[in-house]
Amino acid sequence: MLTIKRLSLEDARILIEGASAKAREIAVPMCIAVSDESGQLIAFERMDGGKITSSTIAQDKAYTAAGAKRTTESYGVASQPGSPAYGINSAIGGRLIVVAGGLPVIIDSEVVGAIGLSSGTPSQDSECAQAGIDHLLKVLEKA
Repeated sequence: MLTIKRLSLEDARILIEGASAKAREIAVPMCIAVSDESGQLIAFERMDGGKITSSTIAQDKAYTAAGAKRTTESYGVASQPGSPAYGINSAIGGRLIVVAGGLPVIIDSEVVGAIGLSSGTPSQDSECAQAGIDHLLKVLEKA
């Protein structure tokens, strides 16, 4: 029997709260997706002004980061011609994202879910995703 640690809906809301606060700070409305450890969507928010095309991208970034247990940015490097994962972005119906903005959420050395953002530049997406994780960790510390 397996015991699986996973983000709750409340955890997902806290991640979105932290990520959206950072997005407002940098004045870039984002699409924010949070998945469980298997990449299944828990919560999603498209901020007013978030790009419509970014809805799917944010969800796929969270899916990739959770399922692969690594950042989507790391796949960008590994998927270049001549690299070990070349072409992986076409796997699973094209759902694997190789652009920055998807981060696994790691608690006690276990991936318990992931957050994916889209609408800004890749670095802005990652910055806001990390802000969501940092916010969650602060809330969990206080609990």
